[in-house]
Amino acid sequence: MPNKLTGKCFCGAVHYEVADEFIYAANCHCSNCRRTTGSAFKPFAGIERGKFALTAGHDKLLIFGDESGHDAHCGRCGSLLYSLVRDGAYVHVAMGTLVEDPAIRPSAHIFVGSKASWFTIADDLPQYEGHIVAAGSVEE
Repeated sequence: MPNKLTGKCFCGAVHYEVADEFIYAANCHCSNCRRTTGSAFKPFAGIERGKFALTAGHDKLLIFGDESGHDAHCGRCGSLLYSLVRDGAYVHVAMGTLVEDPAIRPSAHIFVGSKASWFTIADDLPQYEGHIVAAGSVEE
């Protein structure tokens, strides 16, 4: 049986469980991710929707978007927990909400074409102006 990871929001009202089988991970610098996290970028890990489940706080979620794509925040503390993407097929887990350490690490910076001018990327990960476009790719 695959390892399971847990995650939660800042106040603890919303909890989730996810398989430690992420397909990709990246740091997104787009203006939407910066605004929704309040930081320079959003580290996220992508996984098939069926491998992610809310375990507590379903009624506490604040959803921005619709059934095919949205950001899910805790309605009490505001933490961004995950984004539903790619026509609802994948979940991008906000890595900062994970309780345990996932096996995957971000492999690239995406949307650096719109990154915050006040932030300097100081690692050697590849940088992309927008999406990474390839098989098994990152799409925000």
